[in-house]
Amino acid sequence: MNSPTIPTAAGLRDLLAREIKTAELVRALIVVGPMVAAYFIARETALLNLGLVAVSLLIPALRQHFPPKVVAWHYLTILVTFAALFFAAPVKPLFVVLTALAGFLAVAGTRYGEHFRTLGNWVFIPAVYLACEVREGVSASEALRHAGVIIVSSPIALALVCAIQIYDQRRRGTAATSFGPPAAEWFLPALASAMAVFAAAALVEILNLAQGQWVMWSAASVVVGDLTASTGKLKQRAIGAFVGVPLGFLAGLALPPSRVGYATAVLAATLTLISFSRYIVGFGLRCFFIALAASFAGGASGIAEERIINVLIGGTFGLIAVAVTEIVWLRMMRKA
Repeated sequence: MNSPTIPTAAGLRDLLAREIKTAELVRALIVVGPMVAAYFIARETALLNLGLVAVSLLIPALRQHFPPKVVAWHYLTILVTFAALFFAAPVKPLFVVLTALAGFLAVAGTRYGEHFRTLGNWVFIPAVYLACEVREGVSASEALRHAGVIIVSSPIALALVCAIQIYDQRRRGTAATSFGPPAAEWFLPALASAMAVFAAAALVEILNLAQGQWVMWSAASVVVGDLTASTGKLKQRAIGAFVGVPLGFLAGLALPPSRVGYATAVLAATLTLISFSRYIVGFGLRCFFIALAASFAGGASGIAEERIINVLIGGTFGLIAVAVTEIVWLRMMRKA
């Protein structure tokens, strides 16, 4: 009688094994979990944001087998970029220009190795996200205090990621760090990223859009290659947002506001950055948990519409930038 359930259970295990990167998930829990525990003890929201710094250090470190020295340089680059954007934020034109420059540099590194794109992304994403997040809805003094807590506490994230890298290197031997061959065409993707981020940041600052980091993040994320690849990436992000955000919002309606629920949802959203094999699954769940976290915090009103619109606007800017640079490149090639 029970035999039909056996292949179903086995199939479910196989599916989870394919979709979830267990080793990466465990390591992410090790570096992000202490931030959540510290949040419960200190009741300091900035410590939850520190989890993004930790996972941003961990992702390229695992993929490129970084030794602790390279992880430390990555960490310093994130802090410097975050500080520059944070202090530039009150001067809107300066913030827009610096954000676009960060988008350009995130891709321009592929001139020296195609895998520098991963490193560049995980400098751009935490720096821009935190520079916007810590100022959202608070006074200048509170934002400065929030940023200070992140910077002062950030060596904890660095130490945890370095500890994981040292452990992995001792267990399986030291692997050579490689950034791959230099990209033959690096300038046009870098230019497209800068254009998309510039337009997104300008729109955010002109209209004072809430959660504007999603617009800028989406604009940069869509610039992944040619127009076909970028269109595919935008479709994945749109599907993830259209499915994940409303489901998270509806789940939150059934649950009361809760500090425990909020922290757990933020932890889960952070873990989706590294734990899933398919981008569309990870992004959809990220949208779900972010909407759920907002519900637990008692601020979910309008979030579904806001998140979806921000993802689509940013992605559209990225798509237009890729199309424009491709047209310009084709014209230059014809003239040559």
